[in-house]
Amino acid sequence: MPTVEPVSASGLYTGSTGSTERKQTLDSEVFLQLLVTQLQNQDPSSPMDTNEMIAQSTQLAMMEQLTALSSTSTETFALTMRQAATDLIGREISYLDAEGATHTGVVSSVSFASGTPQVSIGDITVPLDAVAGVAAP
Repeated sequence: MPTVEPVSASGLYTGSTGSTERKQTLDSEVFLQLLVTQLQNQDPSSPMDTNEMIAQSTQLAMMEQLTALSSTSTETFALTMRQAATDLIGREISYLDAEGATHTGVVSSVSFASGTPQVSIGDITVPLDAVAGVAAP
């Protein structure tokens, strides 16, 4: 009975029998593996068109730039959230609690320990995205 060799998440033969962690995104590494595999397995009598190879290389460069842009946008958004939370110190905010009731108080501090900045009003911690309004104290 034939043996089935393991493949990576990209569908390429890995040549190893150990467990592999599945890749959840296509990145430049996967793209290059696919390109190398395509070149290795091409028909010598009908080689890959150079225009197609250039187009694929251009797509790789565009993908890398979009990935970098996405990362930069995420970092910018996180920094903007931190700045917005910091600007609330000393201001009176209104927020909704878990039951939907509106409360107000003056922000005394900000915490960045979790994913969303948390503002403190006395001993109560409120996520920034729960703030419903802001007023001068």
